[in-house]
Amino acid sequence: MGLIKDIPVYKLYGEHKQWLTPDMVHCETIFARSQLHNWQIKPHQHHGLFQILYLKSGAAKIRVDDRQQEMQAGQVLTVPQMCIHGFKFARNTEGHVITLAYPLIRKISEKLGDGMLAWSSPHIHHLGNDDESNYLKTTFSALDNEYRGNAPHRDVLLESLLGAILVWLGRNATSPNLERPQGISRGEEHVGNFCRLIEDDFARQYPVAHYAKRIGITAAHLNVLCRHAAGQSALDLIHERMLLEAKRNLVYTSMTISVVSYALGFSDPAYFTRFFKRRTGLSPKEFRLQAKSVFEQGAS
Repeated sequence: MGLIKDIPVYKLYGEHKQWLTPDMVHCETIFARSQLHNWQIKPHQHHGLFQILYLKSGAAKIRVDDRQQEMQAGQVLTVPQMCIHGFKFARNTEGHVITLAYPLIRKISEKLGDGMLAWSSPHIHHLGNDDESNYLKTTFSALDNEYRGNAPHRDVLLESLLGAILVWLGRNATSPNLERPQGISRGEEHVGNFCRLIEDDFARQYPVAHYAKRIGITAAHLNVLCRHAAGQSALDLIHERMLLEAKRNLVYTSMTISVVSYALGFSDPAYFTRFFKRRTGLSPKEFRLQAKSVFEQGAS
């Protein structure tokens, strides 16, 4: 596991701040991110995020774990969480990068009924000039446009467009064509199991020892694995998921702050407010007003 320890873990490459809104999807152009870094994204990895990179034009040299490969226009790369990846793009390359939180991946894959989207290895897909490929290219553009707006029922349409992309990728994924290196899967498996358990039970506010026992390891070992994989303690990851749900409820529902706090397992709304402000720097009320302002600016 020596390869991983020197690789930074970011929510998004080059950023340590939160996304502006608590969406479980982030969409941007290759140009928007890479031109800030001289068209080179250094090797890094993400915890809890699945990425889809569509190369519309241009070319890139990609590093995926311990492999390097050329990527051409018309190709789509899928990158699972904790996969080390980096890119060197030809200048003025065009395309899209979609980043999804795993709860959203799980939600969509459950609707499909077979969990086919839970890929553990990266994959390169090839788009042609057939009708399905052309439809997918249009869908990437439509997703990007919808993400940047604030039209009514935006979240419903975003999920629909994502579903179309993920279904195509699932249909066209045979066996992984970029195998993960051996020797790092055991710890990743434990952390992955922990994240799935968090997703089921984060509102119950179970202690770390509860999750560790279900996984079959000690709480101390789970903390070591989480700090190694994500740069955070196991408790931080639980709190991060609770915080995401709180943000979504504050932005996308009319629930009062008290109701939000009770829904997340807090017995006292004042304690919830302290928890929220300690992790965001804003009270729940201030965050709700700020998010409203962000959406209004996006709609203007």
